[in-house]
Amino acid sequence: MMGEGDSTGTGVAGGLGAAAWRRGAGVAGAAVGVLAAGAAVGVAAERLTVGRGMRRKARLALDSTCPYGTLRGTPGTAVTDDGTELYYEVDEVDEPGDRRGSRFFGRRRAAPPVTVVFSHGYCLNQDSWHFQRAALRGAVRMVFWDQRSHGRSGRGSTPGVSIDLLGRDLKAVIDAAAPEGPLVLVGHSMGGMTTMALAAHFPELIDGRVVGAAFVGTSSGRLSEVTYGLPAAGMSVIRRTVLPGAFKLMTAQTALVERGRRAGSEIVGGVIKRYSFGSRDVDPAVARFAERMIEATPVDVVAEFYPAFAEHDKIEALCAFDDRPVLVLAGEKDMITPATHSQAIAEALPDAGFVVVPGAGHLVMLEQPAAVNEHLNEVLAAVSPLHGGSARPAFEDDARQSGQRGPGACPG
Repeated sequence: MMGEGDSTGTGVAGGLGAAAWRRGAGVAGAAVGVLAAGAAVGVAAERLTVGRGMRRKARLALDSTCPYGTLRGTPGTAVTDDGTELYYEVDEVDEPGDRRGSRFFGRRRAAPPVTVVFSHGYCLNQDSWHFQRAALRGAVRMVFWDQRSHGRSGRGSTPGVSIDLLGRDLKAVIDAAAPEGPLVLVGHSMGGMTTMALAAHFPELIDGRVVGAAFVGTSSGRLSEVTYGLPAAGMSVIRRTVLPGAFKLMTAQTALVERGRRAGSEIVGGVIKRYSFGSRDVDPAVARFAERMIEATPVDVVAEFYPAFAEHDKIEALCAFDDRPVLVLAGEKDMITPATHSQAIAEALPDAGFVVVPGAGHLVMLEQPAAVNEHLNEVLAAVSPLHGGSARPAFEDDARQSGQRGPGACPG
């Protein structure tokens, strides 16, 4: 295959025509980028049976009519220790005369309001929480932010990226957007890892202000063992021989690979649908919405962030959340951060609620938003000041009754 030759990123231009090499390198880089973001190489069946022109018209129609990612709040900027500017938005609680909050808490709100901080995943942006934002809008104060080099945030000022760095970024956002009052931290995939890093570096913040948390489709470590649905031996070879060269190409020839990614955008769309969602029946507009978020992440950012996941190990940091309502939720068919990784988090926090959403993939909050919203609502009801923070979510009771959980990793 052309992609196999191009993945080394060195000495191949002379052996192929420049145009052919550019196309091959771009498609190879795009495929690796989507693999790193939560996919693996594959093409949906309809790509083989529907004409290119028809597919292009359908994509343009979805782009022009898709309502997802259109919700906006009050913008703000947090500045990190290294000077990177992080973009965030705040959705405030409705005025006291508005009774929308009763849908979630069952009674009137009291000060200080709980602020829910949403952290998105790798190669996504804050708009990935569209359905949760729409459901909770006006009922609770919310902060949405774009991780460094993602979305509307600035490119990172520090060479290289680590999950620990992202945890410090989250602290900067909290300091700017929610400097006081109780917090609920919600993170998907890389966003959940960011939350763990925050706990590792700022345990006093968790102890003093965080009243609840939700870890959605994420992992506390051992990500180098994930095979993305491929045979373990084959994935090991890819990690050793293909990814280093591909990432080198994505960093050294960014413009070239970006052109190739755009040329292979229809293939990327099939990849995302296959590996980010558990069902083939996902709304085409939702699938296209996810595709556009991943497309918007520069390929050199994809390459820069990916090595950080192999170093991520925050199982001990989870103990900071041991005595408060915590939701651990995974998609049953998630091949990016498999449900077994969420189970490991739940075993470290035996009082946490562990929910596996049947049939859902990695982007569970987009694919089955009603299920995610329902369980987030239970956490918010449990931490509402009007309940004294004493109510226990129903999923926690179910988890304890199941008798399938381990003894936990936290003392006491």
